Amino acid sequence: MQHIPLNQFEQYINDTILTRGLSYFNKGYVREPEEISPGEYEIIVEGSEEYVVELIIKNGTVLEYYCDCPFESNMCKHIAAAFFYVQKDVLELDIKSPSKKGKRISKSPKKKTIAEQVNEILEKVSAEELNQFIRDKSKSDASFRNIFLSSFAHLNINEDKEFYAKQIETIINKASGSFGMISWTEGRHLGHAIEELILTAEKHLANNNTKSAVFICCAVIEKMGGIMHYADDSNGDIGGNIEFAFSILLKITKNEISEDVRKFLLEYCIDIFEKRIFSGFDWHLGMLQIASELFSNTEEAEKIIKYLDKAQQSEYETEEAQSIKYEILKKTKGEQQAYVFLMENIYNPILRKTAIEKEIQNKQFGKAIDLAKDGIQFDKSKPGLVLKWYDLLLKIALIQKNKELIIEYARFLFIDHFLHDQDYYSILKKHVSTQNWNAFVEEMIIDIIKKDKWTNTSLISWIYIQEKWWPQLMELVKKERDLYRIEEYEKYLSKDYAPELIQLYADTIKAYLKNNLGRNHYQTACRYLKRMIKLGGKTKAESLIATFRKEYPQRRALMEELKRV
Repeated sequence: MQHIPLNQFEQYINDTILTRGLSYFNKGYVREPEEISPGEYEIIVEGSEEYVVELIIKNGTVLEYYCDCPFESNMCKHIAAAFFYVQKDVLELDIKSPSKKGKRISKSPKKKTIAEQVNEILEKVSAEELNQFIRDKSKSDASFRNIFLSSFAHLNINEDKEFYAKQIETIINKASGSFGMISWTEGRHLGHAIEELILTAEKHLANNNTKSAVFICCAVIEKMGGIMHYADDSNGDIGGNIEFAFSILLKITKNEISEDVRKFLLEYCIDIFEKRIFSGFDWHLGMLQIASELFSNTEEAEKIIKYLDKAQQSEYETEEAQSIKYEILKKTKGEQQAYVFLMENIYNPILRKTAIEKEIQNKQFGKAIDLAKDGIQFDKSKPGLVLKWYDLLLKIALIQKNKELIIEYARFLFIDHFLHDQDYYSILKKHVSTQNWNAFVEEMIIDIIKKDKWTNTSLISWIYIQEKWWPQLMELVKKERDLYRIEEYEKYLSKDYAPELIQLYADTIKAYLKNNLGRNHYQTACRYLKRMIKLGGKTKAESLIATFRKEYPQRRALMEELKRV
């Protein structure tokens, strides 16, 4: 799910949805948000019926958003309306008319969170009242009943995986439409219901109810894996739950567990692998990864190795399987035999990296360098791997304090490596002499420009910011003439270049409106008009607004947005 900055939410929402959301907000259909817990909000939005919107907000960014309406998209008018409500003060919006369906709620003092309200009630309610509530709710609400039973199933001596599997089957059957297919909308509801179950497993693990956690996660993996091929999981809710359950099982293997749980989980992983439920997914080999953490004798280890050897049907599977096998051999045969296996399969990049790191650890730097350079030659058609081997060469050079090689490798990696494994720039600055630094950086910028990559501008501007070369940064921004780019660097340039930024905004906004139609784009243009005013360009902004009113009188949405500036 895409993270959405609250101060730019209009840029992330379809124009039609945005307009409908604003209409709902203006009609007062959005109720005041309830803060469930810090940063987590529940908002009722009235449509053909009442819908619940959930937002998780942190540091001014919406990390998650969800609506229980049947709209077949992850962004609906109810969510858009909720965004407008949350940002109403910033956007200087008022609710123009009260809702016909419910009470209009005016701004009120900050309320207690739902969690705080629940705690207050629990302190006052009697045990008998609470027991009766649970009995009644369990009869009438299947979801509540499932969560309650799952939370306390460890108290039942007959608890097993099937207990949870039946619960999940009930949830899946409810979500399945005609022909057993699960739509995107139902997939989301299903995902939320199963997530509640996995969160229960996590709580069981925290309370040392390991068996319950294992049963829940195994049931989730098995049943959710079975629907992957006939469910629309474009939003990742189903796969995300499998991954969540998988991570908990892997965590369990790192802890001390009882023999019956160890044996059950080991046999379960092998069974799922044999059934090929996750064939084509990373989880297929992942089941053997979990099993490799659970064996307790040579017979079990050899059984896992047999399956690992069978699993090698593609380059990726071969690499992963050999990596797991290497770890098993270390535990069963010892470091020496495992090392022989490592060198026999050195063209596996996972094993090559392991071998190089092992030689570095043993201070066998010559061997480590040879392995890295051999990797560069062998993997020359795979740029990502080549950079990985250069990064290891740099680490060796740093250990050996070889200044010449440090500069050579760090310079190469800084220019070519999009995802930096180390702070190459700081390494360069530390090892290039102060008197030569500016010339070194300028030469590096020339080489970056020659590369003609889409990341060049970002990398060069980053250098200018590090060096506080503001004139060069201003020239770069002028060449880009991109509203987002101007805003990004405004904080660095506004002190010395406010008039230039105002003019740049003006010219770029003109071009932007000439080439873009729709309220979404008009709101973007108006937001940057406001930035012009903040920079001291009120007169320029007003002149620009007058020009737009004269040039685009037929754009009614634009005229409306200009009034808000």
